[in-house]
Amino acid sequence: MAPLTSVDGATAALRSVFGEAGVEGFVHARDIDGDREAGFRADAPVIVASIRKIAVALAYARQAAAGALDRDARHTITAANREGGGIGTDSCLHDVTLSTRDLAFFMLSMSDNAATDKLMEILGTDQVRAVAAELGCPDLPVGRYRELWDPVWAELGLDPDGDLDAQLDRVSEDRIRGLAMLDPTRSASSTPRQITSLLTAIWRDRAGPPEACAEVRELMSHQLSVHRLAAGFRHDVRVAAKNGSLWGVLNEAAVVEYPDGGRYAVAVFLRTPSLGGRSPAADAAIGLAARTAVERLRRPPALPTKETR
Repeated sequence: MAPLTSVDGATAALRSVFGEAGVEGFVHARDIDGDREAGFRADAPVIVASIRKIAVALAYARQAAAGALDRDARHTITAANREGGGIGTDSCLHDVTLSTRDLAFFMLSMSDNAATDKLMEILGTDQVRAVAAELGCPDLPVGRYRELWDPVWAELGLDPDGDLDAQLDRVSEDRIRGLAMLDPTRSASSTPRQITSLLTAIWRDRAGPPEACAEVRELMSHQLSVHRLAAGFRHDVRVAAKNGSLWGVLNEAAVVEYPDGGRYAVAVFLRTPSLGGRSPAADAAIGLAARTAVERLRRPPALPTKETR
């Protein structure tokens, strides 16, 4: 891959986007077929939340393309995989049986944690960790639900087998903000630049066999959530994305493709004043920051200034 050329003027514009929304922001964008980049705090460690699922999908697709995994095989999601109160099969009251491929589809289209947990069970943590490290994201969080969340409950002194919602209601905001899971210097993390590098490798068919890369691209094109990054672009711009949320964390990473063939990987990470709930200003900032960075890449390079005598 050719060295990237930084685009002038993006830093101030992105700082303004985040300042007006009242959030702390980190962003990186790169031209998939060129050598230009734009960003703001692009190499700072960030909490990725469910953006980690891109690496899980890639590990699945590589195994399927190699014939080591049957896309049609049926797997049952049980209570052992469900955290409860989530999305998709994570909220089901009864066991659900899906194909391996559909586990990956539910994982990326609606960020289904139970489907992710089952897919991690099939793949194995070591397999996903190896793929993430190979693609330049060595510190990306991997693991099944309990592996990631039991340390959180222990840090807060909660009983994971009890009513977690009721217990969390009694935990102060300061204690939650102080969790190791929310501190990228103390927990698994990545950077905006690493995530756009991962996406670029997938879109260039360099993250695995072309068949595997194509499957991940197709799966990412079905994300149901369109109120963050996709909302920042015109209707004729195709967006394949994965979002992520945690307490005080809102993220999205995507590839946006314009009608003229331009393709751009972009990743936006926010730290928000509110721990949860709706945040229209923060959601809008993700779309605006992504568009601001990508539009800088689409501008013709500035011509050298002619010297005067």
